[in-house]
Amino acid sequence: MNLVDEAYDKAKEILRMNITPLGFSACSPRFDEDPYSNYNSIWTRDSSMTLLWILSLDDAELIECGRKSLETLLDCQLPGGHLPGYVSVEDKKPHFRGIGNISSVDGPMWVVMAANAYIKARGDTEFLRKYYTKLSRVMKWLHSHDANNCGLLEIPEAGDWTDLFPRSYNVLYDEVLWYRANADFAEIRERDNKPAQKYVKRSEQIRQAINNQFWPTTETVRDSMESFADTQFSLGRVRYLISQITPFGFNWRCDIYANIIAYLYDVLDAKRGESIWYFLRQINVDQPYPVKILYPAISPGASDWREYFLVNLLNLPHHYHNGGIWPFVGGLWVRFLLKLGKRQNAAEALEKLATLCHQGIKYEWEFNEWAHGQTGKVMGKPYQAWSAASYIAAYTEFQQ
Repeated sequence: MNLVDEAYDKAKEILRMNITPLGFSACSPRFDEDPYSNYNSIWTRDSSMTLLWILSLDDAELIECGRKSLETLLDCQLPGGHLPGYVSVEDKKPHFRGIGNISSVDGPMWVVMAANAYIKARGDTEFLRKYYTKLSRVMKWLHSHDANNCGLLEIPEAGDWTDLFPRSYNVLYDEVLWYRANADFAEIRERDNKPAQKYVKRSEQIRQAINNQFWPTTETVRDSMESFADTQFSLGRVRYLISQITPFGFNWRCDIYANIIAYLYDVLDAKRGESIWYFLRQINVDQPYPVKILYPAISPGASDWREYFLVNLLNLPHHYHNGGIWPFVGGLWVRFLLKLGKRQNAAEALEKLATLCHQGIKYEWEFNEWAHGQTGKVMGKPYQAWSAASYIAAYTEFQQ
């Protein structure tokens, strides 16, 4: 058995290590030695992504665990539609905020996406009937974040998966998920014999806004709500979607993860997907392993540097969200290459990803949370469910 195939089998073992009575934990409770850790929890984001990426498996135990994750989260919904950021396995308590009372807007969008994919793959009409109203409340809660009725969501600083990171207002990553959540909820409504045109129309408006405003060109400046003359003059000819737009400016850095899913989730056409590929190849985004999630990393003294980057020494340059390598995004990178028709590049990326997942801080095959962006040394928690699930999705798609 070669490394790529072995990684696939090991990934399924990792997922079984994360099975709990409430659903998939973020990392294996048996190997989390931090007494203050909240990784022994059903995270709204992590568990939904895990389910989304393992639906191709003919494995009743794992699929059942993923369904249980959704049930746990939706059963903890507040009357206004808000879902918790995570639910603790130990005491079953829902938590709606993280370090410094930080919120999490992206998790509920992943829930809608995972619920639609699960219902479609398994034909679970009972789940649909039971949770349709709660999913509808999720969409209404999310829509309330479009506070100025521009069609895009306004995200608070550090309000998504990049906690302790300076992105706010119209954030590319969140807008891509907002597009996909509306498209998926339209399918949910259609499956429940309800009118879906409002959500279809909204998703198309979001897709158009992302293309016009996050990829500024002389052709799209006139159609944007904000004036992007300054943006265009500053950026020249962009080759990727910029990461953030606010009424006061923009952030030109490349959110690699967000650009990857923008193409995977059909926000971008093949021409722009190819443009992103050429740019990312030039900056060696998959060296030493796939892939760094931000280019370039933010250094002290930059306008978007924050002192809170030093909390737990997480967001130093080339660490964590500040240019670190994340295996779950590596799996998406493999699928991005496959969708572009670059099978040989995808094969090389999959082998690199297997090599990364084979590493460990203490043991082999830890499928760690993230790795240093320059050295490739693994860091973060071991035995991550979403790292394993993303590898499974990439491997499965490559075999087709």
